Amino acid sequence: MRVKDMIGAYGERIAAQHLERAGYVVVERNWRCEIGEIDIVALDGETVVVCEVKTRSGLGYGSGLEAVTRDKAARLHRLARRWLTARGRTGAAVRVDVVAVHRTRPEPQVEHVRGVP
Repeated sequence: MRVKDMIGAYGERIAAQHLERAGYVVVERNWRCEIGEIDIVALDGETVVVCEVKTRSGLGYGSGLEAVTRDKAARLHRLARRWLTARGRTGAAVRVDVVAVHRTRPEPQVEHVRGVP
């Protein structure tokens, strides 16, 4: 596995733990279709949350939150609709969140933004 992939998997693991501690139920990870991938799908009560995870080892390239551009957010919303259709949940409320994981010592720092437009 490439280092980049290992860092990404680490961040997704930390993000999933963060979400579960916050009361979310993780229902799927790394869901793919022809237009892209959803890192984590979780339930926040009755709301389906599509979660993009960005992991950083340092801030040389900026915060992970800064990596989610308007275009990326729009694609995540399209992916959310695809996931809802694929899982037969087209009437469900949906939200797109971003979780940035910064690899710091002794504990990683997690930033969670709810409801990306």
